[in-house]
Formats: sequence, C-alpha cells, structure tokens
Amino acid sequence: MTLPNTKIFPFLFLLMALPMAAQTISSKLVDAKTQKGIPYATIQYGEHKGVITNDEGRFSFMLEGGIAPDSIYISSMGYEKKGFALTQLQDSLVLLQPKAIALSGVYVFNEELEVDEIIEKMVERLPQNINKEPIKQRFFLRQSEFATINKVDFGFKKSSIAELNKELMDSLAQSIPKNGHHYTESLGDLYKNNGKYKLDIIKAADLYDKNQVGSFEELGERMQTIFTENIKPDSYLKIKSGIFSQKVQVDSILSDMEEEQAEQAEEVKKNLDKKKNTGLVDSQRHAFTELLTELYYNEDSKLDLISKTRRYDFSLVGYAEIADAGVYVIDFEPKRSSADFKGRLYINIADFALMRLDVQNTDRLRNFRLLGITYREVLYKGTMRFAQLPNGKYDLRFMDFTFGRYFAVDRPLKVVEKNKHVKGRRKQNELLLTIDFRMSPTQKWELVVFDQDLVSEDQFTNFTEDKTARATYMPTYDPEFWQGHTIMEPNQAIREFTVEE
Repeated sequence: MTLPNTKIFPFLFLLMALPMAAQTISSKLVDAKTQKGIPYATIQYGEHKGVITNDEGRFSFMLEGGIAPDSIYISSMGYEKKGFALTQLQDSLVLLQPKAIALSGVYVFNEELEVDEIIEKMVERLPQNINKEPIKQRFFLRQSEFATINKVDFGFKKSSIAELNKELMDSLAQSIPKNGHHYTESLGDLYKNNGKYKLDIIKAADLYDKNQVGSFEELGERMQTIFTENIKPDSYLKIKSGIFSQKVQVDSILSDMEEEQAEQAEEVKKNLDKKKNTGLVDSQRHAFTELLTELYYNEDSKLDLISKTRRYDFSLVGYAEIADAGVYVIDFEPKRSSADFKGRLYINIADFALMRLDVQNTDRLRNFRLLGITYREVLYKGTMRFAQLPNGKYDLRFMDFTFGRYFAVDRPLKVVEKNKHVKGRRKQNELLLTIDFRMSPTQKWELVVFDQDLVSEDQFTNFTEDKTARATYMPTYDPEFWQGHTIMEPNQAIREFTVEE
C-alpha cells in the first residue's frame, strides 16, 4: 500500500481555510462632484453591522469568516443611498452622488404640523423616546487633545537667589510644549444604566510625546532643588499678585514635597506590579461622563435647546430619510443674543424622536476676565446620531464633539521669603516676575457604537470592571495595531503622528 504524499495535506488544508479567513476592507468615500471626502457616512455591511467614515471619508471594516454580503449599503445625508458589491469597495475611492433634500409634497401626512408644533411634540415625547434601560454598547472612542501655547513669558525682573535667574525662567518657558498633541483610542464595551457607567476595555492606544513630559519634569525637579537649598524651613512666603496676597509656611510646602516624593516612590513600586490599577478604566469613564453629559436632553449640557426652545427660531427646510425612516429637517438659530447655538435637527415623522443633531455655537459660551485672568469657551461643535432599539426607544449611535477654550494670565507676581527667627531683616529672599501666559486647549471626541444590546439590572450590577487594563504607548502611529478589529479610521494627522528624536 502506497502512502499518500503527506506534504500536500498542509497545502490542501490551507486552501480549505482561505474562504474562512477574516478579510479587511478599506477605502475612501468621496463626493462624485467635488472629489472631497464625505465625513461620518454610514457603511452597512450586515443587518446589524456597520461602520462610520472618519472626518476625511476613510473607512475600514472586517468580514469575519470570509462571508461577503450580497451588497454593502452606503448612506449619508445629502447623498443617494447606494448598494455596492464587495469588489467595488476595494478600489482606492468610492464615489457617491449628491442629492438635494426632498421638499414639501414628497410625504403625505394625516395632519400638517407647523414647525413649532413639531418641536413641541419632540420635547413632549422625550420620556418615551430616550432609552433609560440598562444597555451594553460595543464602542470605539478616539480622544484628541490639542494644547496650543500662544505665549509663555515669565517676565523675569529680580531674584535674590543666583540660580533662580532669567536663564532658568526662560528655560522653564521653553520647556513647555507649544503644540502638544495627545491621542487616546479605545475599543470596548460600555455598560450604561441611568447615568452610571461601567467599562470593559478590550484594547487601547496612547499617542503622545513622552520626551516633552520628561524634560518638563526634570526642570521641575531642578526648581525643587533650588527651593530646598535656599529657603529656610521655618520661613514663610508672602505671595502677592496684583491686589491679592497670601502667606504660606515653608515647612508646609516642604512637607507637601516630601509627601509628593513618597507618593511618586509608591507609584513606581506599583508600576512594578503587573496587577496595578493603571487608571485607564477610570480615565475612560471620566471621558464618557464628559462627553455624554453634552447630549442634548441632559440638564447639565451646555446646549440649552430643549430647556430654552423659546430662545430659538425654527424653520422647516425639507424632508429626508434616516435608516429608512422619514424625518423632518429643521434648522434653528438664536432669536436674540441670549441664545448661543445654531444647527439642524432631523426629527422622525412617525414618533418625533430626534435621530440626528448638528450644532455649533454662535458666540462665546463663557467669557470671564478679571484682574489679568481670562477664561473663554470659544468652540462648541458636534454631531449626534441616535438609533432605535428593540424596545422602541433611542440611544446614541455616533457622536463627534469638539470643545475649545482660551486661557490667559497677564499679572505681576512677587514672592518674598520672610523669617522672624533670623536676626536683622526679616526679608531673606525675593523674586519678581510679570507673567504673560496664553493657551488655547481643544478637546475632540469621536465615538462610534457598533452594537447595542439591552441588558438586565442584574447584568449591569454584577459586571465587574477589570482595572488592570492598560493602553499601549505609541511614539509613532502603528497601522497594524488595530488589525483584526473594526474601528473608525484615523485621520491624516494621526497617521503621520511621530515623536521627533
């Protein structure tokens, strides 16, 4: 009996396995007329499976098991919904034809409503339309932080400590990164229950420059050494800025320093323990709390559209479709200067649920200036989309939100060391500065919800967070990091992110 050629079996096994392998589809969706990317369009590749394009129109998704759907549907407000074969999406560009919003007369109604009546019904139906039941959501969250330092000048005037000189002050100013960028990406499950959040982080990445943090910390340690070597423990500091002054005991400052050093040593010890609490879960929960607070129906949201509808003018500009549901398309803008936002609402014709909201501020949300300190909230811009659940209520499907601030300090600073235990003059040391600091921090959140499953109260209560989850640090963006996972594609700035040596 002749044995078969065993070398051919691995080859045959490979051929059999090929159709079952996961396949990643990547492309870019563009406007057929302008050739510009279409942001935040919906790519549906299964009954309950889909992804959203990024702000450049790029998208990717993974087909598990090699099972390709007959058609993949692409839709975006203002464009024709179209089905594509899988092979068509493997091109570098996918074109979508623009379509005007349908005007009055396309839809037939039992009762014609005025725009104010539509808004009134939307507000009245909020308790019936907003989901409050426990839910588990598979999410991808990208947080982008941009810290632009417009100016740093410590305005050195005088110092009685030789090491605490203009050169050191200038070094401190130069060590502060002028354009800091920090990106955090996370994939996981969010458990929500009436304003409470629990997280199961599957994978996360952190992109930032550790060198900037390290150089600033080194300079801080140098400042601390100068302080401890030149200031007497039984002295007190008199700190004066403008008309304000305050006394601080030096021994309390030194005690705080010792406590901080002890905490840092303890933190290093914890870092050696692989089971330490990295803080990733807590920081992500904080991010979700910040982001979801701004949902239009929350009382703590800066967006006052629901609580103060009378401050806005609403106009019905047409009709459209979202997820095969007819929607009113309504623009809003402030009636007077007391309102701060403008935008567009997409309200379900059947149940008056808000399915999409585009909003941007028309004026500064906050403008505080007093005694050389300025704080402004200058940018509030975003998009919220909602999808209907099996219980008939709606929950968040996608959110893109940007919040920008401006902070400045332009004040004199005088620090004097005094000691009543030393013979002669009480004044020991003196430092005079005129601080001019201006900063424009911006935060951006991009949240995609891929799957939504209603859960029981017990499931929510019994779920325990894994506090050992940690993010992978990246000095350069790694396109292979998310291979095998469906996420929102990174934009060009993230793809090109790298730490300069």
